[in-house]
Amino acid sequence: MAAPRLPRMRGFAEWPPQGSPKEEGKALRSSVPRGAHRTLDLDGSRPDAITAVEESNAGRIPELTPIRVGRMAATPFAFLRGSAGLMAHDLARTPTTRIGAQICGDAHAANFGLYGDARGGLVIDLNDFDETVHGPWEWDLKRLAASLVLAGREAGADEDTCRKAARDAAGAYRRTMRLLAKLSVLDAWNAIADEELVSHTDAHDLLGTLERVSEKARANTSGRFAAKSTEEVADGGRRFVDAPPVLRRIPDAEAAAVAASLEPYVATLSEDRLPLLARHAVHDVAFRVVGTGSVGTRSYVVLLLDHRGQPLVLQVKEARPSALVPHLATAGFEAPPVEHEGRRVVLGQKRMQVVSDILLGWTTVDGRPFQVRQFRNRKGSVDPAALAADQVDDYGRMTGALLARAHAHSADPRLIAGYCGKNEELDEAMADFAVAYADRTEADHAELVAAVRSGRIAAETGV
Repeated sequence: MAAPRLPRMRGFAEWPPQGSPKEEGKALRSSVPRGAHRTLDLDGSRPDAITAVEESNAGRIPELTPIRVGRMAATPFAFLRGSAGLMAHDLARTPTTRIGAQICGDAHAANFGLYGDARGGLVIDLNDFDETVHGPWEWDLKRLAASLVLAGREAGADEDTCRKAARDAAGAYRRTMRLLAKLSVLDAWNAIADEELVSHTDAHDLLGTLERVSEKARANTSGRFAAKSTEEVADGGRRFVDAPPVLRRIPDAEAAAVAASLEPYVATLSEDRLPLLARHAVHDVAFRVVGTGSVGTRSYVVLLLDHRGQPLVLQVKEARPSALVPHLATAGFEAPPVEHEGRRVVLGQKRMQVVSDILLGWTTVDGRPFQVRQFRNRKGSVDPAALAADQVDDYGRMTGALLARAHAHSADPRLIAGYCGKNEELDEAMADFAVAYADRTEADHAELVAAVRSGRIAAETGV
């Protein structure tokens, strides 16, 4: 019996399939050889490091930008963490296959970590999406590889070990993409469960470190944060305690505006989440400085308490336009219109992660877009710059595999796998690029340190 003649449905694939994504990927090697990815051609349009930092400070809270500069000046790896826009300028002038994916945009080695799922378990994945856009998959992989070289150098690893970490990250990305390309779509979507990750990436030397991080993550909760950062008030509720400049109380009108923004935020959540929030009351709002690249943006913590006085803390964090957007056109990608920057961040995160925060949403405060998420949701992270030398390449393999899994949710793994191939040509090219870009970042960092010492740019250290 013949199959029924059904119209093609929008949003679904054609049947029978047209063409071979794997062969299409292979064909791209003729126009963009895999070895070409070692290219780093910094032209005269590149801003100097100080100009780039000053431009990225535009629109931030002026009194907090010295803290941001101070954190970036700490080490070359810290400089890289705060300079996603500068690196995007440089990456836009490197070869790309024009294969698009939902990319993190800031996939450096410290932006992977543990967080809690809805059932109390721990998940490991990418965990920062402020810069997420649809763009070249190579940009994420090159940023990861370069960051591993810098983190390894900071950790005291020798140069061969640092280069190997970058090469192994690219190799794990390539091998993972090939594995995903061989699976059914549904199996690929959920592949490489976290408990299998160490074995899949041969990262056994990391086991002890991951166990210690997991133990700390389980204790990193709203309750623990509230116990340290709040005090009881006369009506039995609690309020935040000043701990400037990192945590500070804000004027009542500002706190009221943030609290009021939670009502439209609730409308961005799935309806099954609403009873959870409906059993909590809003008690207080404070300002809290976060991150390295994010310092100077508006970020609040909101204290909620249930009927037993148990806390749930939400973070309401300003969502600025992605620093990658001005550079996409140079690489041949069109930036789609963004109706709300918080929505962009949230949807990008959900497109890349296997499991996302169940309270992830967005809102607007005084005309500015914000994302909303749980604060201290059993979060933990590995500090790649503090790893033992024999763990840096293990960490590279693990993060490379996680990045491939994240990209495969929006890009066809058969297409990328077809391009990447079986041999190590791409791995070696990415490693060469990573070493060259790490050298460039060290020079940028030295420029920033010199500018701080000369008084050209203000920095506050130790905060």
